[in-house]
Amino acid sequence: MLEHKEIVSEVKVIVFRLKDEEYGVEVNQVKSIEKLEHITRVPRTPKFVKGVINLRGVVTPIIDLRNRFELEDCVYSESTRIIIVAVGELEVGLIVDAANDVIDIPVDAIEPPPEVVGGVEAAYLRGVAKLDKRLLILLNLDKVLSTEEIKQLDAIEG
Repeated sequence: MLEHKEIVSEVKVIVFRLKDEEYGVEVNQVKSIEKLEHITRVPRTPKFVKGVINLRGVVTPIIDLRNRFELEDCVYSESTRIIIVAVGELEVGLIVDAANDVIDIPVDAIEPPPEVVGGVEAAYLRGVAKLDKRLLILLNLDKVLSTEEIKQLDAIEG
């Protein structure tokens, strides 16, 4: 019996903003997008770990992507969002300047990442999508957090 494999020609991503750049993360890794709420600080965590929130009864670690990517801090605003993503078995919140929209990106518009894009190391990137006049940096969530960092966050969550 022949197995039919679906050929993926597009990737659906959620677009968000950090500083002056647009980033994307695949929709299938996103659980929800939340307004910024009170974050409880956790001692002895890396600077980019802002703390935890109680999200519908689940303690969720929160990471400031600006700090993670070593971009300058900014004051949180009305447009600041927390994107709840799944990294392996762990749910983590990513603080972003704004979550803009959901778009489909043709797979052939995605190129491998250059060594450094907007100060973000290539290790964190899945690729760069060229869309008309826009450049969209696609994150590789599995690389944004190292295995060791995931273990630390899992301990916080647990």
